[in-house]
Amino acid sequence: MHAYVLETERLTLRPLTTADAEAEFVWLSDPEVNRFMPYNLYTSVEQAVEWLRSVEACTDEYHFGFVRKEDGLLVGAGSIGPKDGRAYSIDNTWEFGYNLRRDCWNKGYATEATRAMIDFARREFGVKHFYASHAIANPASGRVMEKVGCTFSHFSEYSTFDGKETFPAKVWKLDMED
Repeated sequence: MHAYVLETERLTLRPLTTADAEAEFVWLSDPEVNRFMPYNLYTSVEQAVEWLRSVEACTDEYHFGFVRKEDGLLVGAGSIGPKDGRAYSIDNTWEFGYNLRRDCWNKGYATEATRAMIDFARREFGVKHFYASHAIANPASGRVMEKVGCTFSHFSEYSTFDGKETFPAKVWKLDMED
C-alpha cells in the first residue's frame, strides 16, 4: 500500500484500507453504480474486505479513497497507474478510473479527484500520457474525462470479469506537454 495523500478543495484522497469495507460496500452493492463496471455486484461486506486486501497489497497502481472534507464521508474511490499490454501501452502511459456512491454523483467529485490523481502521477512520476475508457451508455463518465482534458481517441469494448456482458466503449487520451 502506498502512503500518498492528496488534497483538493473539497476532498482528501488517501490510501484505501480494509477499514473502508462498509463505506465501499455502499456503492459496490448498488446495481445502478455497478451497471457498467467490470466486477460483479457485491453481495456482502466480506467481498469488499477481500478486494481491499488486494488493494493494500497492490504495488503496480495507486488506489485512493475520496473523502469529503466537510463531513469525512468516503464518497468514492479511484486508481491510477501504468497499464502495460493495454490500449496505449507505450512507455509511461497510465490509466485512471473512478467510482462514486450514487448520492454523490453530479457534484464534481469525480472530476476533482481525477484531476488530483493525474497531477499526482505527473508530479511524482513524470507521467505525460493517460487514458481511460467508459461504456458508451454511460456518458456521464465521458463528461468527467472531457473536463479533465482528455480527448476522444477511438471506440472499443470491454467485458465484465465473468465474461457475461460486453459493453461498447469510448477510449479517451490525455497527452500533456512539459
